[in-house]
Amino acid sequence: MTRRTLGSSNIEVSAIGLGCMGMSQSYGPGDDQESIKTLHRALDLGVNFLDTAAIYGNGANERLLGRVIPNR
Repeated sequence: MTRRTLGSSNIEVSAIGLGCMGMSQSYGPGDDQESIKTLHRALDLGVNFLDTAAIYGNGANERLLGRVIPNR
């Protein structure tokens, strides 16, 4: 996976990010099991730029990521 520097920081992120809004809202009810599979696949492919916002499902995305990332 190609990496890029995030702005003027020293943080390297994947050139491709995963937008997580649909994991908890906007396109119908969230499916945690499907979202977890998607997150694992993205991480397997080298994606480390995960786009979330606290407004997505009242923090549901952050809780979901909190279940996946520590096990990686």
